[in-house]
Amino acid sequence: MRTSEDAPARPSVVLGVSAGIAAYKACELLRLFTESGHDVRVVPTREALRFVGEPTWAALSGNPVTADVWDSVHEVPHVRIGQGADLVVVAPATADVLAKAAHGIAGDLLTNTLLTARCPVVFAPAMHTEMWEHPATQANVAVLRERGALVLDPAVGRLTGADTGRGRLPDPAEIFEVCRRVLSGRSLDLTGRHVVVSAGGTREAIDPVRFIGNRSSGLQGYALARTAAARGARVTLVAANVALPDPAGVAVVRVESALQLRDAVLEAVADADAVVMAAAVADFRPAARSDSKIKKTSAEPGAVHLVKNPDILAELGERRREGAAPYPAVIAGFAAETDDVLANGRAKLARKGCDLLVVNQVGENLAFGTPDNAAVVLSADAEPVEIPRGPKEALADVVWDLVAERLP
Repeated sequence: MRTSEDAPARPSVVLGVSAGIAAYKACELLRLFTESGHDVRVVPTREALRFVGEPTWAALSGNPVTADVWDSVHEVPHVRIGQGADLVVVAPATADVLAKAAHGIAGDLLTNTLLTARCPVVFAPAMHTEMWEHPATQANVAVLRERGALVLDPAVGRLTGADTGRGRLPDPAEIFEVCRRVLSGRSLDLTGRHVVVSAGGTREAIDPVRFIGNRSSGLQGYALARTAAARGARVTLVAANVALPDPAGVAVVRVESALQLRDAVLEAVADADAVVMAAAVADFRPAARSDSKIKKTSAEPGAVHLVKNPDILAELGERRREGAAPYPAVIAGFAAETDDVLANGRAKLARKGCDLLVVNQVGENLAFGTPDNAAVVLSADAEPVEIPRGPKEALADVVWDLVAERLP
């Protein structure tokens, strides 16, 4: 019979909560940790307890809660909590806590814990836009990142009152996904890099109601963005018609058509180190768009004349060959094929001039809209890399491994 002594130790997580209105969202993050088997110790600041009280944190975590270094002094909590943690995540992280962490100020239990922790540390900032954009905050964030902390960029959305802008706490489920990946032991090998990812499927309007499109859900592109952010990158995600929550720490640019996607990608790659084009871009668009809905009549409908859309991946490769900015150092693309997968993939690799081409078979219950994927990664200077069927995050990690090898 298995005893509690034989059971593997649960990962130990410290959830720091600082004094922002988004503190109530940390309750959901705490629930995600505890329900997935983590042992969570909540360490709020004194001011955070004005937003969510100690009984709530204690009840949800099953552990004692204090903000004061003078409680249970015999246990030396200001040292022991950080020493025993596998992960420290601060959500929300206010400008005040970021500043104290960057400058080593330890005036309460949370900031003492941050100084003693030797495990990965994740900050999920939340504050008003002006506070986030202030040079002092940006300098503090840069210092923390240089020291190895993972500081997520806040989301864009509704703030307190009528204000809207960048500064919103990312979705707790997305913060949890980042933390889960950090706990898996992945290094922050993309820290200091800016990467661009395209995702989803473009729509080419026939009239105000109808469009030419495809079945891409954006799941693979979002997995690429999420994993890059968890590895420390600054990520710009160009999303075409995707109904998914924004990955934590990712800047999302929403587009609809292939032409809009092209413009957004070319703007984003101006200072990017790498681009991964995972979006399913329509090859053609109607030559003309009707301004009003085309009515169904007794007569046969007129033909819809099509013209080619720009090949964005090939254009990036051409720009690099000609030295015509903008273009990134590493260019990767996706090729969805239904037959002759490898032969078609090799032809596309040569034609498009990219460094890596992720070739995957699509069809009924394959790739589009599914949680898993399988692929072969082709390159001009190395042997093909086969990625067996598995979660899309696993495929994304392999892609970033191959990209990171090629970064200067």
